[in-house]
Amino acid sequence: MTILQMCCRSLTFSSPSSAAAAGGDDDDDGIEANIPPLREKYDVFISFRGEDTRDGITSHLHAALLQKKIETYIDYRLQKGEEIGPALREAIEQSTHSVIIFSQNYASSTWCLDELVHILECKKRYGHMVIPVFYGINPSHVRKQHGSYAGAFAQLEKRCKDNIDKMHKWRHALKTAADLSGFDYSNKRG
Repeated sequence: MTILQMCCRSLTFSSPSSAAAAGGDDDDDGIEANIPPLREKYDVFISFRGEDTRDGITSHLHAALLQKKIETYIDYRLQKGEEIGPALREAIEQSTHSVIIFSQNYASSTWCLDELVHILECKKRYGHMVIPVFYGINPSHVRKQHGSYAGAFAQLEKRCKDNIDKMHKWRHALKTAADLSGFDYSNKRG
């Protein structure tokens, strides 16, 4: 079974009500749960680093989900250096599931990291189902910020030295997401 088939199957067999039952805990983990409820518009939100996966797994997954008639939000207009915009935050909030495609350069994007934090806030608040996919990256590198993620965080620490809280949220979000059940394709690329 391919990654596309497994993701489609996971998304087909999980429901918002079962996701709510598996919602987050109430401890103070740096992930805020004060997001107002919105009407669900999308079944799936795909979070990815375009330069790594746009023309490979991401486009194939998107096509497979659409073929299964799974309403999917994917943002191909991502600009370097931009902050996560209100429309993108709303799309995450209006989705019942998120598929996060972790790749070699995912952690070098503040946009991806902000997106990840917001996805996990929605998981905690609404029981939003989150499915991590580790594509060309070892899950432990994501969890512990080793390998390319260590280099990315060294650069981020220089750029964001005045925002320690944000750095903490990003690190915690990566660890939290890497601890979730997902798909490990760490030997794959693109």
